Amino acid sequence: MSRFNKGGGREMPEMNTSSLPDLIFTILFFFMMVTTMREVTLKVKFEKPIGTQLEKLARKSSTSFIYIGQPTDALKGQYGTGHQIQINDRYTDPQGIYDFVTAERGEMPESEKPFYTVSLKVDHHTPMGIITDVKQVLRKAYALKIMYSANKKQ
Repeated sequence: MSRFNKGGGREMPEMNTSSLPDLIFTILFFFMMVTTMREVTLKVKFEKPIGTQLEKLARKSSTSFIYIGQPTDALKGQYGTGHQIQINDRYTDPQGIYDFVTAERGEMPESEKPFYTVSLKVDHHTPMGIITDVKQVLRKAYALKIMYSANKKQ
């Protein structure tokens, strides 16, 4: 008197996959919303210096980034091995920084202007003269909140 039949007369029912497309599109939509694309193609190589007292960037939306370093290997033939200043996707000189900062501040809403910050991402081998020139131009453009990017000391 066995209670359980061991006879394999029954087949496995098919798996219901009708909700699978909804699940896939939900996951796709999630990743599209949370993923950010890199806005700037880096044309300079830079290694961040080591810092001890670091703070996180509070408002990334009201921050402009300036990259300073040597050109990448692909661009060394065209621009040489000297240090270059990059804003967005182009190289510039200090006067170009002034124009960039005034244009960026002009496009911002009035509520964000007091929080406008310039973040300098500078290679640790960059001569201090270039950094000083950039800081002088930023003073003339009244961009007085400057932040330096660094890696945390381990």
